Amino acid sequence: MPRGRPVKSDIRQNMVEILYFMKKGYGYDIYKAYRDLFPAVTMRSIYYHLSKGIETEEFKIDEVKKEQGEYSWGNTVTKTYYALGPKAKPSMKKEVKEYFDNKKK
Repeated sequence: MPRGRPVKSDIRQNMVEILYFMKKGYGYDIYKAYRDLFPAVTMRSIYYHLSKGIETEEFKIDEVKKEQGEYSWGNTVTKTYYALGPKAKPSMKKEVKEYFDNKKK
């Protein structure tokens, strides 16, 4: 068995399931859906797994947008939208599908 942490992650796999039904989303949207569907996870962990998922090609950066608004730090925010990468293997969990079906109504 190789040394170090295993490449596979339950959190990242759950994020793959979420992005499969979202098609694309930015970190906070993924975090909100994850929090509704699965056990508690920190925002920091979501962003860690997004960057790790880019390395493992489970996620890819779809687009980067600058949006205007009233924020505590200023008038603009840069949102990085993620989509599934070529090595993502969604298993299409029933509870995730039901969550997004109910959200569309």
